[in-house]
Amino acid sequence: MSVLRKRMVEDLRLRNYSPRTVEIYTRHVASFARHFGRSPDRLGAEQIRSYQSDLVERRKVSWSTFNQVVCALRFFYGVTLGRHGLIEQIPFPRQEKKLPVVLSVEEVFRLLDAVGNLKHRTVLMTIYGAGLRLSEALGLRLPDVDGTRRQLRVHCGKGKKDRYVDLSEGLLEALRTYWRAQRPKGWLFPGRDPDRPMHPTAIQKAIVLARLRAGITKPVHSHTLRHCFATHLLEAGQVIRTVQELLGHADVSTTMIYTHVLKRGGRGVLSPLDL
Repeated sequence: MSVLRKRMVEDLRLRNYSPRTVEIYTRHVASFARHFGRSPDRLGAEQIRSYQSDLVERRKVSWSTFNQVVCALRFFYGVTLGRHGLIEQIPFPRQEKKLPVVLSVEEVFRLLDAVGNLKHRTVLMTIYGAGLRLSEALGLRLPDVDGTRRQLRVHCGKGKKDRYVDLSEGLLEALRTYWRAQRPKGWLFPGRDPDRPMHPTAIQKAIVLARLRAGITKPVHSHTLRHCFATHLLEAGQVIRTVQELLGHADVSTTMIYTHVLKRGGRGVLSPLDL
């Protein structure tokens, strides 16, 4: 590990950034340096602008990835190198306001039924059944499953916050079935190395295969199931503040996006055409 990389990692950890964020930020800065074949401390505003143009025009990365790169570079130059004047020359782009893709309940169960691997299917059931992020589901340990109180304890979710979520009867039974078959000891969903949790890539690949087997044409990834959890609860009449707490959103405005994708049926506003 280079001196600069080590210093950046230390700066991130001192500010309590998650291990995942540390990995992402350092990877983006390393990719930026490789693009020019020079150490990043020898690059400046001109190279950053050129690199941003390359990401958008040639590589056509998503805006979420582009924003990650911007955050990584702003941290590296502003904190690790202390070149604060350069930060203002690395602007954030305007955010796209896209609505989440949501599957119907029937599509969700078709997707889950198409997952052949028991561990993979149980991970996806946990995401959908409790509204977890993929990293939160893979970060669960055995003591986090409280069958008596019917709760899951989520450690260090987004924003480094712990929270409890309800554990439904169906999900509890699915977890018990999985435990009896796999007998995990530390991590609830261990990887090949039992001392480490499963890698997210394994689940993402499982979703791609399951979507094809289930004949679902909508784009689907692990976060889609979290979107489905929130939307289906709201469609069932759950209060939005409750959904906000279950999702671990700091601001209810983040949860409000799901009100735009509700299938309200007769409870919604009728179209003049229907009249």
